[in-house]
This record gives sequence, C-alpha cells and structure tokens, in this order.
Amino acid sequence: MKKSIAAERLREEASKRILLTDGAFGTMIQRYNLDEAAYRGKYELGHDQKGNNDLLVLTRPDVIDAITRAYLDAGSDMVSTNSFNANKISQSDYNAESLVTDMNRQAAAIARKAADEYQAKDGRPRFVAGAVGPTNKTLSLSPDVNDPGYRAIDFDHLKEVYAHQVSGLIEGGADFILIETIFDTLNAKAGIMAVLEESQRLQREIPMMISMTITDMSGRNLSGHSIEAFWYAVRHAKPLTIGLNCSFGADKLRSHVKTLSALADTLLMAYPNAGLPNDLGQYDEMPETTGHFIEEWAQSGMVNIVGGCCGSTPEHIAAMAKAVKGYPPRKSAKMAPAMRLAGLDPMIVPA
Repeated sequence: MKKSIAAERLREEASKRILLTDGAFGTMIQRYNLDEAAYRGKYELGHDQKGNNDLLVLTRPDVIDAITRAYLDAGSDMVSTNSFNANKISQSDYNAESLVTDMNRQAAAIARKAADEYQAKDGRPRFVAGAVGPTNKTLSLSPDVNDPGYRAIDFDHLKEVYAHQVSGLIEGGADFILIETIFDTLNAKAGIMAVLEESQRLQREIPMMISMTITDMSGRNLSGHSIEAFWYAVRHAKPLTIGLNCSFGADKLRSHVKTLSALADTLLMAYPNAGLPNDLGQYDEMPETTGHFIEEWAQSGMVNIVGGCCGSTPEHIAAMAKAVKGYPPRKSAKMAPAMRLAGLDPMIVPA
C-alpha cells in the first residue's frame, strides 16, 4: 500500500513548531448575507436551499475560495474543505442527495488549489483536510423515547454514507480525512471503517484526523464516553491526529485538552469555539482573548495543531498564530504496554 507523503510532511512540520488549521466556514459565510437564489444557483431541487452552506462550493465557489484564502493569509498551515454536511443524510433535508459527490469533489478541489498556490509562493507546506461531519443521526441512541432499542440508521448504512463522501473528497485532492465533531463514538467507528475500506480499495494510505466534541463539563460526548474511553476506542485506527473541537471556548476546553494530551501517542489537534454564544446565538469573544487562552495551551505544551470552530474567523486564527509563535510543539505521550478497553469509561489491564 502506498504511504501518504502528506502525512509524513505534516509530522515533520509538527515536530518543528505548533501548526495552525483554519476556523469556521459558517461564521464567515454569514458575513456575505447571501439570499436563497445565491445558494440555489442553477439547481432546481424543489426545496429552499438557504442555509445549505455545502452547496455553495457549486453555486458560489468564489465565496468559499475567498474564505479559504483568508485563512491562509491569517497563517493557516492546513485548511479544511467546506463539506461538513456534504453527505446523503444531511443533504436529504434539502433534496440535494444527487449532488453529494460533486459537492465533495469540488470542496476539496477549491481547498487544494488555494493551498498549492500559497505553498508555491513561500515554500511552506500547506495541507488539505477533508471535513466529514457526524450527520444528524446517531447509532448509539434511540430518537424515540418510548422505544429505547430503536435506531434510525444502522452501522452499515452510515458507513456507506461516509464512504460516499470520503471517495469524493479524496478524488478532489484532500490529503487527510477529518472525522470531526464526533458526538457518538459508534458513528466515529463507522467513519473510520469507511476510510479504511476506501484506503484498501485505492491501495493507498488515507490518513485520518479524529476529533471528538463533548456535551458538558463532565468531559463526555453524547453517547456517554469519557475522553479516555473515546481515545481507547479509536486508537486502533492509528489516526494522524486526535483531538477535541467545538463544545466550548478555549478557556473551558482547556482541562479536557490537557486530559487527552497526557494520553495520546499521536499528534493532538484542538480547535475550540470563539467562546460561548450570547443570548442572540452570536459568538463575541475577541481574537485577542482567544489568542491569550491558546498561548497558555502552548506554554503548557498541550497541543501540536490549533485552530477555531464556531464563531472563529481569520482574525482569530491570526491571533492564534501570533500567540503560539516560538513555543515548542507538544511531545506525544508514552504509553506503557497494557490492555486498554473502552466502555463508557476505560478499563486498563497492566501487562
């Protein structure tokens, strides 16, 4: 199987300094105040498309390209694709399932072109992460309170949904697959299996980045798994990075990043929200504030890659770039030989 040159290059760069990924796309898209016609473009799908941000890679690629380049200008070493909901399950809400392959291929192509152009300018490696969101389905929980055993979807179906998306992202030029905002550990396993099977089909390594989101300060995701249990549940996939995103701002996410940092024997990537939303649902944490929190993470040696999630902008990424400059990257944890099992909490049997 052909090894990933991009993965080796990322590890090499991450050994020298703390790297930057990008910030939110949805937050930036809102600044354009696009109407429904702009979202819909030439497509007559029989459904209002306003808010279908993933469709914009086809109908307003100029907007997505401009946002991507704004993050690269801010200092991002890696940009993600505008494809968080570009899967058949999520797109069924817009009657746009038929466009999923084109969405993912084009999302990756936009990011690839921008990343390559910026790398050509200054020689600094730039990377593209194919963003794969969790969908709005959960494998671990029933959507019917009167029937706890019911599931709206099964594992194989969700795996195929992920596989369809992964295929388009790789075809479009993504270096890595970022399985992000994971609220259900079993969903993550379906995504992992989809990537592994696609890798086998193509006979080439497809590096994975895996990022969990926690639902409250206890440090568990929606399916109830602690950070430790989650890591032990996905470690077999040998992800290029493991991390946390969304959930909270950097101040409240700190303790959970610290927990994972002490466990993970791979690169750690964390990208918090720009604080918590206000009463109007807006994120108003200033870039300098976010940068201050991220600098403390860097001082404590907790991270290899940082960036932003909901509410973050190129200004936040620029503040982070300034904040982490000069600090050494985190060193991966050393794990003693042991059998590590994962229920909702971990169980460790020493060797």
